[in-house]
Amino acid sequence: MTNPRVAARYAQSLIELAQERGQLEKIKADVDSLLAMGKNRDFALLLTSPVVSPAKKRAILTQLLEKANADQLTRLYVKLLIDKGREVDMLGILREFNEQYKTIRHISTVKLTSAAPLTAATLNGVKEQLVASGKTEDSIDLETQIDPELIGGFILEFDGQVYDASVAHKLKEMRRELRKPNVYVNQID
Repeated sequence: MTNPRVAARYAQSLIELAQERGQLEKIKADVDSLLAMGKNRDFALLLTSPVVSPAKKRAILTQLLEKANADQLTRLYVKLLIDKGREVDMLGILREFNEQYKTIRHISTVKLTSAAPLTAATLNGVKEQLVASGKTEDSIDLETQIDPELIGGFILEFDGQVYDASVAHKLKEMRRELRKPNVYVNQID
């Protein structure tokens, strides 16, 4: 688990360097590429392995970044992380980079969970409604997920808030209401 303060500082340094050089979008693409590599279990284990020497990790990552056509700044940054012994924290730092990038670019992350796949028109409608509500930024990064246990409806999560409009949630509420003791007292003699 990456220390949030460490991740924030290292991510901020990369963002500031990228902005100074006018390469923020290129570095963002490199970060996304590295995070995609991080989804590979072997890659993640390589970063955290105490058995693999830093020199070997540096050589492997150098080759991977060359094949990915990564920017020189990204290559130097990854080398710096390895030299400082922070390769274990690399994926956490890169995720924090993405969060800081979204803050700079005024992008809200919204997670939408539905019972069935939604059409592109429906997803665009959801985005428009969120922007119109003023509760999100004008740009939205919509992450979709399917959960058949919802039965129908959807769950929206953003900015630490959850809006649950699923059928499963409504059924739970009804069940809870029906279990309450009946407060009606018969007044007829």
